[in-house]
Amino acid sequence: MRVSDIMTRYVYTVRPDDPVERAARLLADHGIAAVPVLDLAGHLVGMVGENDLLGHRVGTWPGPVPEEEGTATQTVAEVTNKDPVTAAPDDDVAEVTALMLDRGVGSVPVVEDGSLVGIVSRRDVLRAVVRGNDVIRQQVQQRLDRYGGRGRWEVTVTDGDATIGGTFTDDEQRTAVLVLARTVPGVRAAHTG
Repeated sequence: MRVSDIMTRYVYTVRPDDPVERAARLLADHGIAAVPVLDLAGHLVGMVGENDLLGHRVGTWPGPVPEEEGTATQTVAEVTNKDPVTAAPDDDVAEVTALMLDRGVGSVPVVEDGSLVGIVSRRDVLRAVVRGNDVIRQQVQQRLDRYGGRGRWEVTVTDGDATIGGTFTDDEQRTAVLVLARTVPGVRAAHTG
């Protein structure tokens, strides 16, 4: 399964010169743990998350942060992680998940040709993993019916493994059917049987 199969395409973002309060409000209002930081050209320059905001905003102060007269509002640029983990749309979800766990991040921006095209989170991965076999089978069957005609192939799914039964005109068609099956979120493997 590829990152593009499960990523969220509409992504909340902030700019480096935004106040940290805007980023904090965005995270709190939408129930997300981190947002990409984009420059004026729309290129990814980092990520800012709950840990970044809390670590720089609260620090060791036991109560509300005192506001001194004349102090400038802290900006997102001051708390941004400028070396975020990123993924490409064609990256394997299992590899990106391992990277998220290894680096201790909850979400990874998805970048293609220097532009942000989505974000994949642990929640996105969980949704794909916990999809039932019936839902997965139905979606694989629909894709194959659109490709080769209704009833041409029969799909069964067990623990995310899709088996496609039926006849194939040649190896090229067999490969195309297997590739189509693997594009369905939740399919761990696909084979003919």
